[in-house]
Amino acid sequence: MQRYWPLLAITAMVTSGADPKPLAIQRMNLSQYEDGPIIPGGYQFVPGETIFFSFQVSGYKPVGDEEPRVSLAYTIESQDPAGIPIIEPASGVVEATLDAEDKNWMPKVRLTIGVPPYAPSGDYKISMILQDRVGQTQARAQTTFRVKGQTYEPSEKLVIRDLRFYRDEDSKQPLANAAYRPGDTMWARFYMTGYQLGPKNALEVGYGLALLRPGGETMFRQEDAALEKQESFYPRRFVPAGMSLNLDKDVKPGQYTLVLFVNDKVGGQKVEARATFSVE
Repeated sequence: MQRYWPLLAITAMVTSGADPKPLAIQRMNLSQYEDGPIIPGGYQFVPGETIFFSFQVSGYKPVGDEEPRVSLAYTIESQDPAGIPIIEPASGVVEATLDAEDKNWMPKVRLTIGVPPYAPSGDYKISMILQDRVGQTQARAQTTFRVKGQTYEPSEKLVIRDLRFYRDEDSKQPLANAAYRPGDTMWARFYMTGYQLGPKNALEVGYGLALLRPGGETMFRQEDAALEKQESFYPRRFVPAGMSLNLDKDVKPGQYTLVLFVNDKVGGQKVEARATFSVE
């Protein structure tokens, strides 16, 4: 299991001229690496990718004549399209004493944002609150980024969705006609959703499988084929899965049935799904 922790850093940049404007968050930048170029319009991050975010501050009020002092505080939050936080809120303080020639420098705040591994598609939001603790002023700003994730249909109860057969492990599209030959490997994919989450967004979902002959007799059964168990800051709403079965060379032609049975061990739910394929 991967965890993403915010990394904060503050740097100073010297500018020229006075800035009579009020406290403001400026030059918000989303990039693929630290201090990299701004991502182009239409760019979509993918689940598991790291976003390097930064912004600069202007319009703050220093205090003192000989050694002006700056004191700023900020909070940054990032949320998915449903408004659920994807990382813990990041907060920090900028405190500095300025030299005479640096009275107009602009603090720069950096934050790394890890897109959750199973983030859904959509527009994500970054919200910032900035406080000038000397000037007693506040500024807010918001920006968005887009994620191209795996689309899934949510459910209020445990379900198995999109049970499909494939030609091989790398196939992108399911078989229009699920047919195999003796000696082939049968490949299937599906995902599970609607399971319950425990404390710390804990999930524990397992599945087993059975293969039925054309007459309905069980020819293979495995009770505990796989188990997904984890905790995470961001709630994982679906679990994709895949499986394969080697068909014996002397398997008889006919229509066979794959049976999946899923167990939500946190919510105490169980569900079963069936799909058929033929051996020709």
